[in-house]
Amino acid sequence: MDTIALDLRGLKCPLPVLRVRKALGAATAGSVLVVQCTDPMAAIDLPNLVRETGDLIERQPGEGRTLVFHIRKAA
Repeated sequence: MDTIALDLRGLKCPLPVLRVRKALGAATAGSVLVVQCTDPMAAIDLPNLVRETGDLIERQPGEGRTLVFHIRKAA
């Protein structure tokens, strides 16, 4: 199982979701993406992306300046 770190701090919508989509496409099943974002829209966009792709958010951030998501690539 791989862990892929994506530092997307400072990027604005739609770039974080596009970068995560690309990383998920290249990831192997079971891999975990650890995504750091500062764009508040990522709190809406990333769960919607994961719902579309069938992957799983294992940890979603609470409040704070940097949002950190743990996304597991589905089989």
